[in-house]
Parts: sequence; C-alpha cells; structure tokens
Amino acid sequence: MSSKPVIFFVIMIFIVAIPTAYAQGISIGEKAEQKSVEVVISSSDEIHVKHVIASSNSPRQVELIEGTVTNLIVSDEEGKEKQFGIIGDNDGVMINPSQKNMIVEYDLGDVLFLKDNVWTWDFLYLETTSFIIPKEVDLIFVNKRPVYLGEKNGISCHGCQMILEYSIDEPKILKNINLEGKEFLIEIRTFAEINQFNFDQTTKSISFDVNGENQFVTTIIPLELLSRPYNVYMGDEKIFFHEFINNGTHIWLNMRPDNSGNVSIIGTIDINDEKSTIQNNPSTSVSNVSQDEIVYILLGVGALIGFVVMVIMMRKRRSSVNSREIQEDNT
Repeated sequence: MSSKPVIFFVIMIFIVAIPTAYAQGISIGEKAEQKSVEVVISSSDEIHVKHVIASSNSPRQVELIEGTVTNLIVSDEEGKEKQFGIIGDNDGVMINPSQKNMIVEYDLGDVLFLKDNVWTWDFLYLETTSFIIPKEVDLIFVNKRPVYLGEKNGISCHGCQMILEYSIDEPKILKNINLEGKEFLIEIRTFAEINQFNFDQTTKSISFDVNGENQFVTTIIPLELLSRPYNVYMGDEKIFFHEFINNGTHIWLNMRPDNSGNVSIIGTIDINDEKSTIQNNPSTSVSNVSQDEIVYILLGVGALIGFVVMVIMMRKRRSSVNSREIQEDNT
C-alpha cells in the first residue's frame, strides 16, 4: 500500500477531529492553484460559487469566499464526488491529490444586502474572479464607478476587492424635447421620483427635481441636444458625476445625490450660437451702427475744420500780398 494515501488519511482525520474554534486560521497543505473562480448571482439574490482547481500530486488547501457556505461539494471533472476536509468554520477545504482538475462548488449567503433599492456586496477574494450578473441588469457599479454591461453577462475582477452594487428592474423615464423641428429623446434611469423636467435652450441646460436620497440617477442625453463638457449642480452646488459612455450620438451621465433637490446638467454653448445671438440681437446691432456713424461724423467734422482753417489762412496771405503791392505802387 502506498504511503501517500495513508498520510493524507491521517491528515484528514486530524483536521476533522479539531474543534471548529481551534481549526480557524490553521493552514495544512499547500495553497491550491485555482484555474478559475466563478460567482453566479441569480435574480433572487442567490449565489453559487465554483472553483476549478488544477491537478496536483499532493493535498491542496482551497480558501472559500467569505459568507455562509452551504451545499459544499468537491468533485472531479467528470462530476464524481470526492472526499474532502473542512478547515475552520467553512473557511476552506482540503482536497485529495488528483491527476485531474478538481471542482469545489457551494452556495453562498449573507453577503448581498438590499438598501435603497440597491443590492450591495462588499467583496474581497484575492483570486481572479468572474461574476455572472442577473440577466435583468445591464448597469452595475464597481467601487461607485458605473460599468455598462450591454450584451455581456458579467465582469472579471483581478485580485478582487470591490464594492459591487446594482439594481434590478430600475425604472426608465423618457422625456421628449422638440427643438427646431427635431425630436430628441432623453432617458432617465432611477428609483427616485423625477419631477419638473425642463430643457432650457438659452442656457443649454437640463434640469429636474429628484425626490429620493442616495439614489443613482443615470441620464442618457443626445449629444446634438447638449454637447460636452458638462457641469452638474444640485441647487447652486457643483456635484460629482461620471461620464461613462459616448457612442457618438448619446452620452451617459451618472450621479448619486445625497438628498432630494433640483439637479441641473449644463452643457457647452456653441461659439456659432453665440455669434448668431450677437448678430440677431437688435440692441447690439443698433449700438454698433451708432458707433460707426459717430466715427464718420467726427472724421468729417475734423476734415471740414481743417479745410476752413486752410481757406482762412490762404485769404489772409493773399490779402497781405495785395496790401504790400499797393504800398509799393504809391511810393
């Protein structure tokens, strides 16, 4: 009989025999090489985790993701269940030597929490981890930064430490703007209540009232209607926002106001619009014409005065010459 199975069997008995309180933090065997870690989140906030472990000729220790672990199974690539040892309070597992890749699977609970219509997971696991997000979700937030999934079903996180946030069935509010014969559609995605929506062509701004605290508000704006760069205000105070998608026709802006209030999104005023405004402003046109006329009048008056002075001087000179000639003739 080979000595390796005997040694492993003794180690397994030793691990199982250790009370949970003392087993936590004990590391027996080398750390397993993980080929992949996959976390699948369902719409009902259920989580299933799958670790694929590389083959090895010696026992390997696999650390599990923190949370309440249930339905823990270790199997080979063909689905045959294998014996394993539990380390601590489901903190990790010890798996047998195998010439095949091994699979560690379990359900995970007590990690996702719902607050203000947002599911949140404070995640830490220092292995590359793939997340499969519920199919109803196309926009998630990683460390408060928006990530648009589009047709993708998830993300990959390397050496992963993050705050994952997302909402399911987030309401979409559509607003139509008619400008110069064109129709523009603005979409607002949020669980907050939106009132008093307004587009001001003069100031190139969109404004609306947000009724709801600490809610994500995402606006999808046509670039032709409101061009970048942007400033976002809550009342009179500038607030932080993310600009994260620009497909050439539309821009996505996301903000998360702390309180209810009026939000204003101000774009850039086109230079051509400014020129057009100046040229079409009647008061400005009258003012410019009046200034030109004043300049011409002053030049004309100056020329006239100069001409009069010249004529007077010429007449005085001619009169002086005539007087001298008369005096000479008398003598």
